[in-house]
Amino acid sequence: MAQEELRKEETLAMRNRLIGQSCKLFYSEDPVKIVRARGQYLFDENGKRYLDCISNVQHVGHCHPAITKAAAAQMDVLNTNSRFLHDNIVLYADRLAATLPQKLCVFYFVNSGSEANDLALRLAHQYTQHEDVVVLDHAYHGHLMSLIDISPYKFRKLAGQKEWVHVAPLPDTYRGIYREDHPNPGQAYADTVKDLIEDVHKKGRKISAFFAESLPSVGGQIILPQGYFPKVAEYVRSAGGVFVADEVQTGFGRVGHHFWAFQLQGDDFCPDIVTMGKPMGNGHPLACVATTAEIAGAFTANGVEYFNTFGGTPVSCAVGLAVLDVIVEEDLRGNAVRVGAHLKDLLTKLKARHEIIGDVRGVGLFLGIELVIDREKKTPATEAAAHVVKRLKEEDQICVSTDGPWENVLKFKPPMCFGMENAELVVQCIDRILTVTSLMTPHRLEVNTTSHNISLPPGKCSLPEDDILKFHTFIIQNK
Repeated sequence: MAQEELRKEETLAMRNRLIGQSCKLFYSEDPVKIVRARGQYLFDENGKRYLDCISNVQHVGHCHPAITKAAAAQMDVLNTNSRFLHDNIVLYADRLAATLPQKLCVFYFVNSGSEANDLALRLAHQYTQHEDVVVLDHAYHGHLMSLIDISPYKFRKLAGQKEWVHVAPLPDTYRGIYREDHPNPGQAYADTVKDLIEDVHKKGRKISAFFAESLPSVGGQIILPQGYFPKVAEYVRSAGGVFVADEVQTGFGRVGHHFWAFQLQGDDFCPDIVTMGKPMGNGHPLACVATTAEIAGAFTANGVEYFNTFGGTPVSCAVGLAVLDVIVEEDLRGNAVRVGAHLKDLLTKLKARHEIIGDVRGVGLFLGIELVIDREKKTPATEAAAHVVKRLKEEDQICVSTDGPWENVLKFKPPMCFGMENAELVVQCIDRILTVTSLMTPHRLEVNTTSHNISLPPGKCSLPEDDILKFHTFIIQNK
């Protein structure tokens, strides 16, 4: 019997009562209640359609018929754990192997990116017999305790940095210590890791792994400088460690020309361990660790069986196979190249019109727009970014979110079916909002980039409040 749908107010009240308050909602001031979705579109309880620029998990599009059909068909036949011999898990592993460098030939299936990264950490520790890990500043690798320990984005808000964790500078060529005008930022940033490793050795400790997202997302949609990963891998391996590429947010063709974002660092570069997750199952819980036979052998040699109850079930692997099929059949990598390039070009042109846009960066359908109050000082425009997100949702039914250390980067990781017309609409709406915002707020925000606190100086707007409201309403009605 179908359950009667709750009114939005009832749903929100029950959520506030029953669900932990640390589990946050998008748009907490006025949450969107989504009741169905298709492709790159979400629909609320009133049938209002929203363009989704957020859901990189629904990789090939929400509720793709090929994915739901594959899941239902397999569920109707069998869904048991991977201790029983079944075709799907080996067929899926074989398909994944075809997308990776040859030496990454052993697979462990799990249910989430967090599980994958936790297992990668175990593999590294077992293989190297070392403990210490090097990570990038502002990194996020998951919500398990082991991963919070290697995620500066999280541990700086909690107990702090463990002695076995070492944080290297984020290779951000826009606002980092080595910028676009540096002759070789990739080498310079890699050398900071080398220095860090030397300091670790001086303390009598040893490196187990270097962990990094192939394209740091929480750090602000960062595109790493060329040559960085190969040099870091050289230094880490010389120290007896392994290189772990976290592809949980960026894999499966999102960058377009390559299936994996680490391949942007060159065809010859190969990590020792690759973790993958979010887009694998298009919303179904599916994740994986790929590694070398040598590392897998060391893990087996410890004599402890590894088993994951729901990892690699027949249904999960049927879904995973269907996702790979859709990526190829619908040329979604090609779409990421074409639409991503068009979106980036439009945003770059928008930058010339709006002083508040400090940087436009990205590849494929992984893009970021960094908003700043002052281009020279690069002062983060945190409140302006939040304002844009709010207006896009309320006025245009477009879902975008922010990221970066100061939450001033508008990030785009939409479903891969995102189209040219979607890109053009988003840019038109951002253009309108930034135009109105610049007219309404001629005085600048004051931001303390050390404490991340934001304050507005008195008289931030030269127009009376009623005039602002009338002016804003006029613009919206005549857009």
